[in-house]
Amino acid sequence: MNVLSVENLRISYRSRQEWREVVHGVSFSIRRGEMLAFVGESGSGKTTTAQAIIGLLADNARRDGGKIVINAEDISGWSGKRLDSLRGARISLVPQDPGNSLNPVQTIGTQVGEILRLHQKHGAAERKSQVLALLEKVGLSHPEQRFNQYPHQLSGGMKQRVLIAIAIALKPDLIIADEPTSALDVTVQKRILDLLDTLRRESGTAVLFVTHDLALAAQRADRLLVFRHGEIQEQGATAEVIRTPQHAYTRQLLSDLQGQNLTIAPAGGRGLATPAIRLEGVSKRFTLGHSHLQALDRVSFEVRRGSTHALVGESGSGKTTLARILLGFERADGGEIAIDGINAGHLSREAQRQLRRKIQFVYQNPFASLDPRQTLQQIIEEPLKNFDRFQPDPAARPRRGGCRQGSPSPPSCWGEPLASSPAASASGWRLPARWCWSRPFWCWMKPPRRSTSRCRRKFWPCCSSSSSSWG
Repeated sequence: MNVLSVENLRISYRSRQEWREVVHGVSFSIRRGEMLAFVGESGSGKTTTAQAIIGLLADNARRDGGKIVINAEDISGWSGKRLDSLRGARISLVPQDPGNSLNPVQTIGTQVGEILRLHQKHGAAERKSQVLALLEKVGLSHPEQRFNQYPHQLSGGMKQRVLIAIAIALKPDLIIADEPTSALDVTVQKRILDLLDTLRRESGTAVLFVTHDLALAAQRADRLLVFRHGEIQEQGATAEVIRTPQHAYTRQLLSDLQGQNLTIAPAGGRGLATPAIRLEGVSKRFTLGHSHLQALDRVSFEVRRGSTHALVGESGSGKTTLARILLGFERADGGEIAIDGINAGHLSREAQRQLRRKIQFVYQNPFASLDPRQTLQQIIEEPLKNFDRFQPDPAARPRRGGCRQGSPSPPSCWGEPLASSPAASASGWRLPARWCWSRPFWCWMKPPRRSTSRCRRKFWPCCSSSSSSWG
């Protein structure tokens, strides 16, 4: 029996005064207990299609036609209020952006408990017990402590797990998971996907899995649906699509996947005497109510110019805290930090500002990192205008436009004009928009690839080799 059937779905977005169709006559179905994976590059229509199913299209979007049927009931024309009776109980959504999907003024316990309060008649004590069990089930450590915390006190991966806890709370008929593992380390990723598999097996829950990660989809999904330019290029049983792809685009995705064998990077050769970054005994502790969390404990390492270092570890292990300390967004409780030979621990406000001409940070969350009121060109130009008064050389000004002009060109598959806004761009287009404006000698990249398609990921090695030439 089909839990979900979609027939000839067409969706348009309004840009200024014109409507542009972005999803063109899409049809598919999902059976009870099945996982169907949407795969394809950024901007191909995967998320828009998923949002239409649950009635959460953006304000500038509309459904132009087609049927959406849940358990043999056509919900295409349902009002938002009527759809509320389905959301959470029969259909759940794990949104792509954990940072903007949780209420910043409510505790984690309140937000997970809300879905139970709306659809069940249990008392507060029993509801709290259920919430704690859900938090533990999705792999959050110290659930009692997390229950009383606020979203800003959690890492991106922890927030993602809170959203997953909300989605699975009532064991719905269908879970729409939009990049549900994008902010998770591989250990927690496996745990979450195993949990979804258990729900499918025990409760018959169907899963619509939206992802850029073809390898992950091939490993977990029963069927694959390949999107490109708002159209379905190919769909079928996973093993069959992987073994005998019929469409050229699917073959391209598979060839990219097969070419990603791990290799050991060559040594960077002789470095300069002064390291780009040097940390010695850096520690940081956060106060959480009446308790404390030791985020960093005497961390020491060096990064040479022209080299690439990777910090790996599970969500909440201190990676982002360390980045924020290096950038001056947090103060360490102890230890020494030197950037390009400069003691960064006690800089004045202006000295910190000047130092940021040399360092850049690629954020994990592209949604919350760009001003929605500005076009992409304005966003890229802003730091150049900001620092031009410190550059008397007029020749520096033509570099406005950032990566467009003195740096490697993005591949043709980007396709988005710089005049568009962040809101009009897929998440994979937002990540590289700003970091390369000043050719920094050091750049911190916080999981930049997870929301980028394989086509766009090819741009990152290009930027990496360019940064090496900058020294």
